[in-house]
Amino acid sequence: MPSHAIRKTGWRKPSVLPGFGLTFGFTLTWLTLIVLIPLATIFLKSAGMGWHEFVAVGFSDRALAAYRLSFGTAAAAGLVNAVFGLLVAWVLVRYSFPGKRLVSALVDLPFALPTAVAGIALTTLYAPAGWIGRFLEPLGIKVAFTAVGITVALVFIGLPFVVRSVEPVLADLGKDVEEVAATLGASRVQTFVQVILPAIVPALITGFALAFARGVGEYGSVIFISGNMPGKTEIAPLLIVTELEQYAYDGATAIATIMMIVSFAILFGLNTWQAVRRRRLGA
Repeated sequence: MPSHAIRKTGWRKPSVLPGFGLTFGFTLTWLTLIVLIPLATIFLKSAGMGWHEFVAVGFSDRALAAYRLSFGTAAAAGLVNAVFGLLVAWVLVRYSFPGKRLVSALVDLPFALPTAVAGIALTTLYAPAGWIGRFLEPLGIKVAFTAVGITVALVFIGLPFVVRSVEPVLADLGKDVEEVAATLGASRVQTFVQVILPAIVPALITGFALAFARGVGEYGSVIFISGNMPGKTEIAPLLIVTELEQYAYDGATAIATIMMIVSFAILFGLNTWQAVRRRRLGA
């Protein structure tokens, strides 16, 4: 049946899954049980503190330093992964070489590897007496127990998000697009900037957002390499754990609430920007 006839009669093609009402109801129920209720308990717990106590704990000098470190290193790691993740995805899609499947499996390794193991391994490498750190120390470059070390750990755990987000888009793009651009006289730089990059920007931003979100809440791979010095190398998740260990549940929920609000605002902004961009391109 033609598409205009479908619109006029209101007839819809049968779906493999049940109708919209039933599936949407299951979706809302599942999200409520798994996401909304746990998050709501955090808000309710922090709401019982009182505004002055909430501000005193959630915006203390120690907490602000932890926020800056967590969000700053997560953003830096996300940007690094956006660049090098694109390169890795490009190699995996555009080239065939011996050991390609092994390289592809190594990209996914941070998904399967326990984060604490990753933290221990990175600390072993970059500590002043480590395998790599011993060569950096004479040069005055210190990685472990600094913000640089935290960024390295977040780059490690965030790389797969960018690669797996960009890879299918590059695969669908195909080499013929580059060949057409070349026949029209475009240079390699022009082809990448004007043809390829606009097509992969949404996927690249999605990968960055996923890597950023993972980095903000990362704990296991960071605590070993960070040094955990309050006000200097103490991340916000560690500060939450410290509050819990001291039975300061209100303080932990206050810090968690602020992190949730800021993270949601950033991710919502990125998603809104992508939606507006898609709408403009569609128009």
